[in-house]
Amino acid sequence: MEDHVSEFSFSAFEDNFSSSNDIFWAIEGLNEVKKVQFSGAVDPLYFDFGFFPDDPSEEGYLLSTNQQKCHQQQSYHDYGQLDNVQLDMVSPPLQFDAQYPTMVPLRDPTKDKPHSTTPLASLEILNNYGKGFNRLCNEDKTLQPVDDLSVVTNDVIWRKLSTEDVMRIAGTRFIQSSSSDLEGLPFLETHNFGFSFSGLSDEEKEDVTLAEFLLASAEKVGHQQFEHASKLLSHCESLSSNTGSPVKRIVHYFAEALRQRIDRETGRVSPKDLQKGQSFDPEVAAKELNPTMVAFYEHLPFCKVSVFTAVQAIIEDVADAKKIHVIDLEIRKGGQWTILMQALESRHECPIELLKITAVESGTTKHIVEDTGKRLKDFAQGLNIPFSFNIVMVSDLLHLGEDLFEIDPEEAIAVYSQYALRTKIQQSDQLETIMRVIRTLSPTVMVVAEIEANHNSTSFVNRFIEALFFFSAFFDCLETCMKRDEKNRMIIESLYFSHGIRNIVAEEGAERKTRNVKIDVWRAFFSRFGMVEKELSTLSLYQADLVAKRFPWGSFCTFDKIGHCLVIGWKGTPINSVSVWKFL
Repeated sequence: MEDHVSEFSFSAFEDNFSSSNDIFWAIEGLNEVKKVQFSGAVDPLYFDFGFFPDDPSEEGYLLSTNQQKCHQQQSYHDYGQLDNVQLDMVSPPLQFDAQYPTMVPLRDPTKDKPHSTTPLASLEILNNYGKGFNRLCNEDKTLQPVDDLSVVTNDVIWRKLSTEDVMRIAGTRFIQSSSSDLEGLPFLETHNFGFSFSGLSDEEKEDVTLAEFLLASAEKVGHQQFEHASKLLSHCESLSSNTGSPVKRIVHYFAEALRQRIDRETGRVSPKDLQKGQSFDPEVAAKELNPTMVAFYEHLPFCKVSVFTAVQAIIEDVADAKKIHVIDLEIRKGGQWTILMQALESRHECPIELLKITAVESGTTKHIVEDTGKRLKDFAQGLNIPFSFNIVMVSDLLHLGEDLFEIDPEEAIAVYSQYALRTKIQQSDQLETIMRVIRTLSPTVMVVAEIEANHNSTSFVNRFIEALFFFSAFFDCLETCMKRDEKNRMIIESLYFSHGIRNIVAEEGAERKTRNVKIDVWRAFFSRFGMVEKELSTLSLYQADLVAKRFPWGSFCTFDKIGHCLVIGWKGTPINSVSVWKFL
């Protein structure tokens, strides 16, 4: 394959209106595994979790024990030492897809189209998120019932509605109230969540109504009817709260973002003025393990599930290699590699001769990576693993080249990208450079963990709906896993999540940096570099299931298979994806 490929446009892939099919996946029929006690402190992000062996019926399942509690008071960055790890790794035969797809016509991804003025009620994306209703996309905006309506209405009555349920019901009611032709639709009269609030508690009624006002506000903003939108937003602002129910909290932050968009589009505030006072960068903050980020990792299952699944995939692909070189595109504090070291330390049938980790870094965070390298070296020394840590530091990723990497022809190269590529979508030339260099290095495997959401649509209303349901799942998860008045939860919502919501909803052009895309878009992009997707092994899926079960509310963590990719969600709403790739 030639080195030159035409420029890829992430924006060329508009919404496929796909939402999760709510399949609750689980591995069944595997024997319960036993616990193995161990001593020493490990990375605090993962010390409550062990690595699971190839044969779950054998001893070797590494889990936390009561003896570990004494280590919880140690520094967030103290990996410490780990002993008595017993794991048996095998490398199954590689399995590939057929041929990668043909190349796709491209265009400049940095140029946003003017936002669509399509009425919100005519968007299929809202319909797709709404359980219990189906709308035909035509000029008459005709509503039609769906087969699973009775299942949905019965299911949501017996329990407290989730935040996503409230949004779906509000979407149903909003589309119904926006339809000009309701004759001949008798199912609306009996629909539990039609124009009545039958079966809902008082709080749920308030939440549904509030969400409807938010949807109406977004529709008016999409129509550029800013005066009307402003009045609706005033109502949202008066009823919402950053300390109330998850619905009231999410409406609070989305209303805030819509208000900023109105100010931006009416010229009341310039884009530069909007940027003032928003110096907080969640991408930079996430690289350091402050107490808030530790709380996020500890209470919410998504990150740990993704990490253990990805590391399992790497272990299987380098099972026969004595020299392993891991290239990490976004290493942060490197806790994921303590898991890999635990597995390699017990690989007696093929002792490791050298584990080399190379961190790719640009910008001003080299000191964080250097600190990570020192601590990983200490951890490796405690396990008697020969270890080398390198940093490829470039001022601009356009300057990245294969000559900057220390490559040994005898080593197996694995590339790991956890939430690294999504931040480069806006700088497509940088992303192209990274992938060309990686292809030149001929890695054995590349494992990619990304946000599974479409926040890159050129249509404002499409982005709004996608973001609303995506963050609704997160706010619902926080409501389940953390107390309402917990300090770290308030920081997560008011700093990290609100920043993302504002950037997706209020910003356009170069200022809009949050541009997550779904796995289908990544597949089209990767295919241009001769990459084929590998199927995740049963062991990798088993890792995901076991890690989720270690959380008190892990049963709400759902798993879907989209092709060979594992999608991790919350109550069926996709959050993360993990995929494994091979270069032809």
